Amino acid sequence: MTDRTAAPAAPAHPGSTVTAPPPAGDPRWLRTFPTSGEPAARLVCFPHAGGTATAFTALAAALPEDIGLLAVQYPGRQERRAEACADDIGTIARHTAAALAPYTDRPLFLLGHSMGALAAFETARLLEEHGAVARLFVSAARPPSHDWEEPDLDALHDDELVAGLRLLGGVPDVLLADPELRAEVLRLLRADHRLLQRYRCAPDTVLTAPVTVLLAADDPKNTLEQVGDWSRHTTAAHTVEVHPGGHFALTGHAAGTAELLCRRLREDLAARTAGPGPELVREIYLAGPDGGTGRPSTDLTTLQEAAREVLPASAYGYVAGDAGTGGTARANRAAFDRWRILPRMLRGVTRRELSVRLFGRDLTAPVLLAPIAAQTVVHPEGELAAVRGAADAGVPFVLSCFASHSMEEVAAAAGPQPRWFQLYWPSDQEIAASLVRRAEAAGYSALVLTVDSPAFAYRPVDLDHGYLPFLHGAGLANFTTDPVFRATLPPDADDRTVAGHWAAVSANPSLTWDRLPWLRELTGLPILVKGLLHPEDARLALAGGADGVIVSNHGGRQLDGSAAALDCLPAVRAAVGDDVPVLLDSGVRTGSDLFKALALGADAVLLGRPYQYGLALGGREGVRHVLRCLLAEFDLVLAQSGCGDVRDVSGDLLVSSGPLGRDGALT
Repeated sequence: MTDRTAAPAAPAHPGSTVTAPPPAGDPRWLRTFPTSGEPAARLVCFPHAGGTATAFTALAAALPEDIGLLAVQYPGRQERRAEACADDIGTIARHTAAALAPYTDRPLFLLGHSMGALAAFETARLLEEHGAVARLFVSAARPPSHDWEEPDLDALHDDELVAGLRLLGGVPDVLLADPELRAEVLRLLRADHRLLQRYRCAPDTVLTAPVTVLLAADDPKNTLEQVGDWSRHTTAAHTVEVHPGGHFALTGHAAGTAELLCRRLREDLAARTAGPGPELVREIYLAGPDGGTGRPSTDLTTLQEAAREVLPASAYGYVAGDAGTGGTARANRAAFDRWRILPRMLRGVTRRELSVRLFGRDLTAPVLLAPIAAQTVVHPEGELAAVRGAADAGVPFVLSCFASHSMEEVAAAAGPQPRWFQLYWPSDQEIAASLVRRAEAAGYSALVLTVDSPAFAYRPVDLDHGYLPFLHGAGLANFTTDPVFRATLPPDADDRTVAGHWAAVSANPSLTWDRLPWLRELTGLPILVKGLLHPEDARLALAGGADGVIVSNHGGRQLDGSAAALDCLPAVRAAVGDDVPVLLDSGVRTGSDLFKALALGADAVLLGRPYQYGLALGGREGVRHVLRCLLAEFDLVLAQSGCGDVRDVSGDLLVSSGPLGRDGALT
């Protein structure tokens, strides 16, 4: 086995060995170990090659009562001996993920030993779409993208295998001494090693859950250097825990293993209970005065000026510039300032639930990154750094139609994190159809049709600089990689010709509402219409087949003197009813802004310019910083307002500026 590159992340990348879980879980895949009462979390254990669920019996007994243990039982052994052994690790992952569906009411911690680490990794990829995986523990295992350098056991004599097993330990001599039992052990070992030889994983395949590597100090098969690359397979934290013992120390020293695991479990559960607010605050204070050196401010409203210092004037003007006098952008902020939060006290809120469900998918928080064009003018990696920072924070990314990296490149960088695609409807219908089909194939889970840009805006700062990034090649990647667009170019087209043709077809000011059903027929993806302020336009969007609307004035970049987006939100919500997803874009800067948007009727918000300033200041880490700060502040706003869940946020927790009457109503 010399090449372990392939198997991109499921389900976003076609060709993966892992597919969606089956519709119903098979209980034969799990063995449960009883606990008294309802556990606070569950540890799901995946055995090594040739191993069985009973390998974790001692560990189950050593865990405290509030940690439940489930062990995966592979087919072909013990009570499943009559079944054929699994033919690939993807099969194990798919069936295990389905069997775990009833257990996702509590945080799941996955633990895989040796070959089981790969099965646990692939299962985690499937489960984390639903936010079910709190952490992945991997023991005695090299990274999934590495060549494990395992020999072909089918070519080895039984005596050679037995000698290898005695070297590693883990199989009692009494089993190896009995011819019948030894034959059974070797049968399973050879079958499972065939899985290892078939398994492939691309180097950029990632989880959003943190990964902890357990490395036994005297393991003859693995070294600290060999396990180091597990860090590339997570966008979250990666740690290595070195513990005493050999290859099978995980199960052979159950008490020590339980203590090590519980320390991590307790930390993770405490962080979940506290929410992202206290977690970030505690992290910053513990780091001390020098810990923030080089880090952008936690006051997100100051990042614009900081970005001005590091960006060329033309790039800064493009990102920060507004239409006309900037009146619409100022109105957006004034609208948020007109509302005040009216908190409630002594509500017993110890844990805040930030997650929301949109279009059948669970999002970790009611926030997505807004589509912003040509992000390479801000940072050389552009959308790739932005989507990775979003994945690090667990926030979905909406890719601009006018991106500097193709939708396929961005999908690969996003990994399993949900992502949406924004469509500016081209005047060439075949190009429009091609873009939508590519977005579907690349795993984008919703389509955002932006309708508030029928023409270039009058933005004085861009006009004064004479700067439009698209004329310099930025923001054209989705078109220059599109086969239909390229087929319409002359064979010898230079950059200027490409940009000119893009300008001719990328917008479609002749569109009317009666064209929306064509798009609805074209795709099965949810469609959200972005850029609506008038409630009648929201009704027309739904009548044309849209599934949701985004209240937005383009952040003040299109029309000077427009109504503030937040001011229009309640009327749009009333027009479409309670069951239609309504999102808000334009002017969101703080956690309090997010709270106010939800209270006035939004299901979620799109965050725009602040993450671009973070991108300018720190690339991927700058985007992650902005999102962590936003979510931390929002989490603490919930706590201070007496809300334990985003669904508790309601209009009666807001008042307009001014005194209250004696009954709590406005005077």
